[in-house]
Amino acid sequence: MTDEPGSNRRLLLISNSTLHGSEYLDHCEGAIRTHLGGVKRVLFVPYARPGGITEDEYTAMARERFEKMGIELTSLHENMAKRTVIGGAEAMFVGGGNTFVLLSSLQELGLLEHIAERIREGMPYIGTSAGANIAGKTIMTTNDMPIVYPKSFNAIGAVPFVINPHYIDPVAGSTHMGETRETRIKEYHVFNSDSVVGLREGAMLETEGDRMRLWGSSKARLFRQGQEPQEYTPGADLSFLLE
Repeated sequence: MTDEPGSNRRLLLISNSTLHGSEYLDHCEGAIRTHLGGVKRVLFVPYARPGGITEDEYTAMARERFEKMGIELTSLHENMAKRTVIGGAEAMFVGGGNTFVLLSSLQELGLLEHIAERIREGMPYIGTSAGANIAGKTIMTTNDMPIVYPKSFNAIGAVPFVINPHYIDPVAGSTHMGETRETRIKEYHVFNSDSVVGLREGAMLETEGDRMRLWGSSKARLFRQGQEPQEYTPGADLSFLLE
C-alpha cells in the first residue's frame, strides 16, 4: 500500500492464536480486551483457513471465543457488500492460517487498500499469525507454503517493516539439517533491506499511532540488513521501527 497509516493506527499483531497448554486466544485475551477498549462488535476476516477448514467453520470458532469476551463477531465472508461492511466496522480481527491464501483472497476481492484506509482512520486491527504477517509491507517472511499464487507479495503496509510470526530459535544439539529461521531471514536480506521482526510464540506488537511496544510472554528478535540481530524483551519500546 502507498500511504502510511500515521498517527491514527491502532494495531495488535500477535504471533500465534494458541499457546501450548492453553485454548484459542486465551494467552492474549487481556491484550485484545485492552486494545479494543470497549468495542462490542468485531469484523472477522476468515480467509486464511488454518488446516483447510471452511470459512464457516473458522467463523464459528472465532465467534464462540469472542462471545465469551462479550463481543459480537460478524464475518466478512457472510456479507456481499464487503467494502460497505469494512467501512462501518468498529474493529477488525484477521485470523491466522495460510498467509498466501489470505493475501490472495483479499487481493482478488480488492479489499487490501480499503482495509489500509480504515486503519489510517483509526479502526482497531487485530491480527494473529498470518493476520499479523499481512499488516507488514510484504508477506515475504511468512513460514507458510505458497499453495496459491497471490497477485503480489505486497501486503497492507500498516507498519514499515515485515514480520516473521512463530519465530523459532535454533535448538542446541538438534540433528535437523535444514535451514534455521535466522538463516532464511539472512537470505531475505540479501535481496531486501526491510527490517524483520521475529515474533516468538506468545509475543505481540501493539501500535498506537507512532508508538509501538512489545508485549506478551516472549522476546522478539530484530533483524536488519548488514547488522547483528537484536533481542527485545516484553515492554520494550520499538517505536523507532515506525520511522
